[in-house]
Amino acid sequence: MLRIYIAASNFAATVTGRLRCIGDDRSGVTAIEYGLIAGAIAVAIIGTVIALGGDIKNLFATTGSALNSVTSSSL
Repeated sequence: MLRIYIAASNFAATVTGRLRCIGDDRSGVTAIEYGLIAGAIAVAIIGTVIALGGDIKNLFATTGSALNSVTSSSL
């Protein structure tokens, strides 16, 4: 019976020590933070494109038609 208690005690100490090492490891936290920042930037870009998409399309259409009229009048 004493051997079982000692084995269980050693196992508990080993598991507790390993869990403590995992809890102290902070290397994955930085990757998670970078992922959250990249996600926030992507949301901001998508929101900007949706909000300004029509204005940018009109700007390019106006510029394109102005270039076409200048090119056709010079020929």
